[in-house]
Amino acid sequence: MRLYTGKIGPIAEEITRTLVDAGDLEAESVDEVRLDIEAVLKEHTRREREVTDEAKSRLEARGLAYGQLGRTKSQVAREKGVATGDDALPWILEQLLEMLFHSPNVAEIYADDATLRTKITPILRKHMDVDADLDREVRARIKNLEDGTAAFDVEYAKVMEQIKQKKGLT
Repeated sequence: MRLYTGKIGPIAEEITRTLVDAGDLEAESVDEVRLDIEAVLKEHTRREREVTDEAKSRLEARGLAYGQLGRTKSQVAREKGVATGDDALPWILEQLLEMLFHSPNVAEIYADDATLRTKITPILRKHMDVDADLDREVRARIKNLEDGTAAFDVEYAKVMEQIKQKKGLT
C-alpha cells in the first residue's frame, strides 16, 4: 500500500467532503481543513522519500546490491520512526485524527474516534491500494516478454512510469 503524491488532493477532498456532509465535522473554512489534511499526507510522503533516499545512500556507501534496498529501507524506517508499507495506513490515520482534533480550522467534531476511523479508512485504502492494479495493467501490456529477464525488467519500469503519469500518480 503506497500513498502517491498525485492522490493527495483527491484523498483530502473526499475525506473533507465525507466528514462535513455526514455532519461529523464542522468547519469555518472547509478549504482550510482540506489543506490541513493535505499537509499531513504530504508530510508522510516527504518522510517516506527521506527514508528511501537514506536507504539508497547506505547501499551505495556499503557497496551492497540494490536487492538489499527493501531490508535497508525497513531498517532506516524503524530508526527514524516512519511507518512504511502496510504500516503506513494506521500511522496516517492516527496523524489525521490528531490533526482534526487539534486544528484551529475545525470548529467542532461531533463523531467519536471510532466513527471517524471507519469513515476515513476506506477512503485511504481505496486511493492507496493501487499497486496491484498497476502491476496487472503493466504485465498485461508486456505479456510478450518473459518475466525475470533483463528486457522484461527494463520494459516493466518504462511502462509502469508511463501508466503512473497517465493516471496522475507521479
